[in-house]
Amino acid sequence: MSADAIPQSRAIPDRVRRDRAIDVGGLILSAITIVFALAAFFPIYWAVITSFKSESEVIASGLSLWPKRLNIEAYQHIWNNTRIGYWYINSLVTSALITAIVIVSSAGCAYALSQLDFPGRRVIYVLILACFMVPMQALIVNHFVLMAQFKLLNTWPGIILPQLIVPVVIIVYKQFFDSVPKEYREAAQMDSAGPFKILFRIYLPMNWGITSALAIITFIGAWNAFLWPFLAATGEATMTVPVGITQVKDAYGIVYARLMASAVMAGLPVAVVYLLFQRRVTQAIMLSAGVKG
Repeated sequence: MSADAIPQSRAIPDRVRRDRAIDVGGLILSAITIVFALAAFFPIYWAVITSFKSESEVIASGLSLWPKRLNIEAYQHIWNNTRIGYWYINSLVTSALITAIVIVSSAGCAYALSQLDFPGRRVIYVLILACFMVPMQALIVNHFVLMAQFKLLNTWPGIILPQLIVPVVIIVYKQFFDSVPKEYREAAQMDSAGPFKILFRIYLPMNWGITSALAIITFIGAWNAFLWPFLAATGEATMTVPVGITQVKDAYGIVYARLMASAVMAGLPVAVVYLLFQRRVTQAIMLSAGVKG
């Protein structure tokens, strides 16, 4: 017994040493993660703090990480002297419509490509993949010319239509529909169910998690869109929030506190949506990253 106990007693310190080495490595990685997280969060903190400062304090020399006195004058100016209420409505309406149309049309397209057999199916899917590889910025000129010919500039349809091209949603849906056993569709067809009923009664209810994740990430992308709404909306009445905040200016130069206040008000709804649906947003990012990989 004593001879067996000696090797076991020697093995215990070795395990303790390994555990300590793992703990030290974990602490180092945690410290590095915290440093990078603080570095990424600092610009947001700086924008929020600057928005609560007076303009004289903002332009004063020296570094001030906290305002001497909380000042909401910048927010009052933005709310009272700009059309931010209209900008919020425009962003909410356009983002909601873009999300609804993209989700419904992408689900239908993906179902057709995955479950239906028709001529040219593979060619259409290859074209969708090709669209996925082309950034929207490369099509800006074509979109602008088309919207100008249709006389849709400075209108909600003109802002919405070019943003309906989201091929990644179709690709994610198709990957899921491909994994669903075809016996479900065959059983529904035996009960005289048509393609639309099969899609909306069987396939979509089976993946509400993916649908909600894609809807949230599409809504956030549409809310944050700047380049196309900036070109399509030429009047303040149709501007979205990201475009409208560029109109916050002063006759005597740049007013930093007001600019930061407008930026905070523009990003606040998206931040709230992200905090409420953090898991779904992370799931959608992982899905799209998997497609890109």
